[in-house]
Amino acid sequence: MPPLDDAALDTLFRSARTYYSWAETPVSDDDLRRIYDLAVLGPTSANASPARFVFCRTVAAREKLAACVSAANAPKVRAAPVTVIIGMDLEFHEQLPKLFPHADARSWFAGNDAAIRATAFRNSSLQGAYLMLAARALGFDCGPMSGFDPAAVDAAFFAGTRVETNFICSIGHGTDEKLMARLPRLAFDEAATLS
Repeated sequence: MPPLDDAALDTLFRSARTYYSWAETPVSDDDLRRIYDLAVLGPTSANASPARFVFCRTVAAREKLAACVSAANAPKVRAAPVTVIIGMDLEFHEQLPKLFPHADARSWFAGNDAAIRATAFRNSSLQGAYLMLAARALGFDCGPMSGFDPAAVDAAFFAGTRVETNFICSIGHGTDEKLMARLPRLAFDEAATLS
């Protein structure tokens, strides 16, 4: 597979930023489906695909989510055209006969709560990152966030399910307002070793 050119690398990484303010340009349902359809192609353990996505795109849904986040994040949720909740399904293994049919992968997890939770968290985090890269690849900006009450988000959006919130991320066309200069990153030798 050939490497991406510099323009693509800039879009995905070098020029990509965390946005805090948003243009009023809408993100359509078709746009969200296109983002999802790319994101779900990323690999997960045993193709488990434990992430579940709630795209809060209506004013009512964004207000409902804003009530569950920190005071600093509530205006971001209200202003963004979409904020997605990336959840993790703690019953993901029930889908494994469909998603990983060549082995009895369901049995690897059934009754093993520690393996279920670790796999759901790790792989839904990956899927959330794939979603951000897919959004950037399709010309959108992202604003990932912690700073929320997980129990409140779960009660508001996942009540009666085995889905729990991992993190949230706004999607739209970011503006330069409130955009900070890129912060430092650790150098290779500070964070990596060659073994």
